[in-house]
Amino acid sequence: MSILRNRDRAETAYSQRAVHIVIGAILVDTIGFGVVTPVLPELITRISDQSLIEASRTAGWMLVIFAMGQFFAGPIMGQLGDRFGRRPVLMIAMFAFAADYLLMAWAPSLFWLFLGRVIAGISGAVLGPASAAVADVTPPEKRSAAFGMVGAAFGVGFIVGPALGGMVAGISPRAPFIVAAGLAALNAVAMLLLLPETLKPENRRPFRLRDAHLLGSFRPLFEAGNAAPLLVAWLLWQLGSLVYPATWAFWGALNFGWNARAIGLSLAYIGLMMVLVQSLLTGRIVGWLGEKRAAIMGLFCSAATMFAYAFATEGWQVYAFFAVGAIGAVAYPALNGALSKMVDAGRQGALQGGIASLNSVAAVTGPLLFSQTLAAGAAQGFAGAALLVAGALTAAAGLIIAKIRV
Repeated sequence: MSILRNRDRAETAYSQRAVHIVIGAILVDTIGFGVVTPVLPELITRISDQSLIEASRTAGWMLVIFAMGQFFAGPIMGQLGDRFGRRPVLMIAMFAFAADYLLMAWAPSLFWLFLGRVIAGISGAVLGPASAAVADVTPPEKRSAAFGMVGAAFGVGFIVGPALGGMVAGISPRAPFIVAAGLAALNAVAMLLLLPETLKPENRRPFRLRDAHLLGSFRPLFEAGNAAPLLVAWLLWQLGSLVYPATWAFWGALNFGWNARAIGLSLAYIGLMMVLVQSLLTGRIVGWLGEKRAAIMGLFCSAATMFAYAFATEGWQVYAFFAVGAIGAVAYPALNGALSKMVDAGRQGALQGGIASLNSVAAVTGPLLFSQTLAAGAAQGFAGAALLVAGALTAAAGLIIAKIRV
């Protein structure tokens, strides 16, 4: 019995160590995305001699190519993880992350910044192998809790990243990239020294390039029962929510004259409010209203906040309005729960595959849509145009859900 207990303890310690290091990788990935957001307006205008309006268009294209890098690299990295194990894929991606952020810190021209964002998108497609590593070492009955930690890492990263970027931007607009590089390098070294391989050799399978693409993932949308209207609502909502990463920094600079520190603090506040709602209120709201009404409430709160932001004239209003906008955080669990109940057990994987494809489509198209709309509106003296479009898309998602039977 003593031997069995010791073995169980060793396996538990092994699993916890792997999960903690993998979650660290996800946290670094998310921080790396957020840490550069507050400094992009200043950096782009400095190295390209563009106006702030022109720089907003450029930043939109940067987000597009970042998303496209993840779009294409995600399934390839997943396949590589199944073939060679999670540890080498995660470790190489994190070392590449560190090198890429050093490249972007040095970048003397827009070309090098664009190249850096492509590499960052490819290197940052670690969610698949990271989630697989968590599943490898976690019993089925405990995976929900483990993946909850993964979600928490995203939330913390979106708080810490912009706040950190805003603080160190006072040193130089390139300083946040050096910080991100240092964090990635530390995480890569931790993987090298401490991360055990989580995929057993007997569970590995050959790498097949013909399977490593996302085109086939649209097929499950046709197998998701009568979920099509909800999937349309999901796509519209995802598009609308991308107005924040696509335009926030430039909108704040144009509308309120915010510097990198003010932008970073505002994004950290938004992230903190959403984490609080998700952790403290979501379960109560969904239990009280049900999934359909909770989703409608979340979407309309989000839309109302976007409309209010479009006409905001003072920076303090951002903080006041998001006290309502944060309720939009209930939309994700409510919509996902409603969708999962509309299909049988044999189609859950198909449904989730379709949702992932919709998210990828939104991530590629949304930044381009909103960055160009912001620039066009700002050129006419109205910096809130992109927020009006985002609010309309989000409200349309709420109307679709209100009209259908869930």
